[in-house]
Amino acid sequence: MQQRPLGRSGIWVGRLALGTMTWGRGTDEYEARDQLAAFLSAGGTLIDTADVYAEGVSEQLLGELIREFDIRDEIILATKAVSQADPGRRFNGSRLHLLRALEGSLRRLNTDVIDLWQLHAWDPWTPMDETLAAVDEAVSSGKVRYAGISNYSGWQTARAATWQKAVPGRAPIITTQMEYSLLERGIEREIVPAAQSLGLGILPWSPLGRGVLTGKYRHSTPADSRGGNADTASWIQVYQDERCRRIVDAVATAAEGLGCSPTEVSIAWLRDRPGVVAPILGPRTTSQLVAALAAEELELPEEILIALDDVSAPPMGYPEAGWAQRR
Repeated sequence: MQQRPLGRSGIWVGRLALGTMTWGRGTDEYEARDQLAAFLSAGGTLIDTADVYAEGVSEQLLGELIREFDIRDEIILATKAVSQADPGRRFNGSRLHLLRALEGSLRRLNTDVIDLWQLHAWDPWTPMDETLAAVDEAVSSGKVRYAGISNYSGWQTARAATWQKAVPGRAPIITTQMEYSLLERGIEREIVPAAQSLGLGILPWSPLGRGVLTGKYRHSTPADSRGGNADTASWIQVYQDERCRRIVDAVATAAEGLGCSPTEVSIAWLRDRPGVVAPILGPRTTSQLVAALAAEELELPEEILIALDDVSAPPMGYPEAGWAQRR
């Protein structure tokens, strides 16, 4: 697998990452073991999880498998904090919560240090300087090597990254993890330019548009899919309007012409977008992961890139584009 720098840092990682959100919920330990083996065999190095995935089971399972495979020094281990299972307060970026969460992640992952510790979301109830001071402490203590953010808006991204650059000795933010796919290109308005300007590498989550870009929902809804589950159907339905159908059809047409799968086309398109380091693959099964990893070998022809760009182009206007932003 080709390697890329992880933002403005000295780390290089494989250009496809493994996400473990389904581990412990939908993906059991046997399937997780097979997924990890397939990912490592393909040359992957960046593995992403979070303290809230399956209420900590994802981290615990990942930690057990890292020890079993004896690969701690061969991978870049990423996790997140801030989110919590509290309907009254979903996000907690306080110093108290973050440092407690870090200790929990280290314990479950069976490691002394997290390579990339990410703030899972912006917490409007905690002063930003308190949140970032906790990040500084985590890095200076040696328990975290690098820091990142996730799901921040454009102004939040710029404010946090600039704050960390303002004073020597603070832990720089090197990545931003955002939803990004042919069906969701909203980050191109503000996040992509901010990330490129500030030296942040982009780690796209849900690169297959929550599974819709695979084409499995084109003609029906599989009973064993998220769309077929009453608890998760709304998560999929947001990408089942007429615009999204046109994009999915275009991807399917491109895949047919290239003799590959819609999954490969979708990931290859995203993988090579400006600022992207590594799309995070979040498969439920090993077969889904293998299908996604096949995108590593695919280079899309220019005419297909242009066609996909056109059919999926996000609305752009003032102030992010137009007369005020002429170059």
